[in-house]
Amino acid sequence: MNRPNIIERQVLKKITPAKKDRMKLEKTITALIKKVNENLIKHQQKASIELVGSTAKDTYLKDNLDIDLFIIYPPIEPEEKIAQTTLQIGRNILNDTEECYAEHPYIRGDFLGFKAELVPCYQITDASEKISAVDRTPLHTKYVKKHLEEKQKQDVRLLKQFLTGVGCYGAEAEIQGFSGYLCELLIIKFHSFHNLLSHVKKWKKGIKITLTDHPIPDFKDPLVFIDPVDKDRNVAAAVVLQTFQRFITASNDYLHQPKETFFFPKQTKPWSLHQIKKTLNKQEATYIGIKFEKPKIIKENLYPQIRKACTAIQKQSTEEEFSIYDIRFYIDNKSNLIYIIIKTSEKPLSETFTHRGPPIKLKKNTKEFIEKWKDNPATVKPPVQQNGRTFVAVKREYRYLKNYLQDNLPLFSLGKHLDAIVSNKYEILSLNELIKPDLQMFWTSYLKDKKPWEQ
Repeated sequence: MNRPNIIERQVLKKITPAKKDRMKLEKTITALIKKVNENLIKHQQKASIELVGSTAKDTYLKDNLDIDLFIIYPPIEPEEKIAQTTLQIGRNILNDTEECYAEHPYIRGDFLGFKAELVPCYQITDASEKISAVDRTPLHTKYVKKHLEEKQKQDVRLLKQFLTGVGCYGAEAEIQGFSGYLCELLIIKFHSFHNLLSHVKKWKKGIKITLTDHPIPDFKDPLVFIDPVDKDRNVAAAVVLQTFQRFITASNDYLHQPKETFFFPKQTKPWSLHQIKKTLNKQEATYIGIKFEKPKIIKENLYPQIRKACTAIQKQSTEEEFSIYDIRFYIDNKSNLIYIIIKTSEKPLSETFTHRGPPIKLKKNTKEFIEKWKDNPATVKPPVQQNGRTFVAVKREYRYLKNYLQDNLPLFSLGKHLDAIVSNKYEILSLNELIKPDLQMFWTSYLKDKKPWEQ
């Protein structure tokens, strides 16, 4: 037996549900379906119930599973009615509920100690009939159950745990990685965990994979895997370039030197504040932080807004000629705060800058430009004409990024919920104010810059 097989056998012992786990889960699913049916009768609603996801396909991990029940309604029912019926049923039978609104409304909560989701969808037989994206999910379940061999279920489990360990598992906005369905399709396509990794290490950005004979649409994503039940959909659309590249690196490293830390990385020990400060002070740059309250919205909506905010801050600051070397964010769930941390130059911008006007041949525009700037208080020198254009030297309003952000952050488009928070209150922090216990784990991970399996 070679070393990878020894490691993988040990991993499978930890992640494969035992017989008693399966029996408990099956009883819970039966009880939940019964409760949902009773509530459908009370609502005088005709609908079928289908178990989907990893529990239906027996590819779930022992300590990481959700019971996903789809309530399948006839297409003649109004969308608002099926949504409200499902939400009301969820409120009646689940505890600690959370109502979620993405493309479709659904509800999740606790049922007898298990995480459960109730999702409304319409009955379809082909993806072309879908009214919303979730309508095809039962088709995904049927496809995997038909094409995934019994022995390959363990390969799917290994792949899911491997991706979890290297930080790439999950299509949700927080991770931007590989969904469970994508994992199952990858094993169906490449037959085994090892064979998949052998192919992955050779992948290049833009690789296209399919299980059917349909032409592949011109997707621009780093990884393209055509949905076998919907030829116009890329199952890997959630996978961003950073996650894609990390999976390639991890696959290559694992095949070269397999270790259990790829599946179960060691917990990062935080650096001391003294070590963090010492390391940061050695850099030829400085850091500025933005701190504000976390809005009360679900992760699926929160993470895209924070990323949008980072993009807007970088874009606006760069247009003002400030140097942004890096921009990251950290969510402190204990204090319900968000930190956006910017790596920038220590040096202030020059006191003046040259503002370029229109080409001289555009006489009207040139005249307006000269009129605007010749007596402007910010003008350092009168407008001059060189190389067919008009230029003027102007005094900068902001030389320090911290001052610029302090005065202008509420004017940026950061996202609906973040705009509301920032318009009320935010703080701009200097480097010394960022070296604090709340940010120890952020700084440790950022400065160590080690991959999870290298810890």
